[in-house]
Amino acid sequence: MSPDTLANPVDDAVTSRRSIRGFLPRPVSKQQLQHILAVASRAPSGSNIQPWRVYALSGSTLDAVKSELTALHVAHAPTAPEYRYYADEWHDPYLDRRRKAGWGLYQLAGVSRGDHEAAHRQRARNYQFFGAPVGLIFTIDRTLGRGAWLDVGMFLQNVMVVARGHGLDTCAQAALANYPDVLRRHLGLKDSELVICGMALGHADPDEPTNTLVTEREELDAFVTFLD
Repeated sequence: MSPDTLANPVDDAVTSRRSIRGFLPRPVSKQQLQHILAVASRAPSGSNIQPWRVYALSGSTLDAVKSELTALHVAHAPTAPEYRYYADEWHDPYLDRRRKAGWGLYQLAGVSRGDHEAAHRQRARNYQFFGAPVGLIFTIDRTLGRGAWLDVGMFLQNVMVVARGHGLDTCAQAALANYPDVLRRHLGLKDSELVICGMALGHADPDEPTNTLVTEREELDAFVTFLD
């Protein structure tokens, strides 16, 4: 058997990572969470500045945050993220990819096209961390430049891959930055901290239909140019 065909646990962790939107209530130990975050902190960063900051929520703190965020969403309260995640205008191929992922999810969730209330209820699950026993909130010092945001992205990927390597699942959630004032109050964030995103972490619920969604990836020829 050639080295290229040998099983590789890193490959397995990367390729089996998916955005899980339904978790079991089974707890994740603090020791295991500490290990995942410690390993993930080996992510590279420019000049080793390590610009990420993490708030790990569980128990009553997680319950309080979920309750307030969900209530705001259900009431259609205006969101106030501190940065713009998505583009103002979409064009292909990005629009096509986004639509495929979105409608693939909604079909599995039983949300019909045009059913805005059902879609709103489905989005509310973001603010419940999809039932995960652990919620992570990631912040960055707002004075840092764009390169530091790339660094945080690499750290986020490490968290998701390391968690997968330990049999856990995750869902990175930009929506959790929609109400930063709520998080600032519950988590005691400094004024210098900007909320980037959140993440649900736990054990995937095998009976959740949306967890069967596997999104497509482009072939290498679509995004790689090999120059000899």
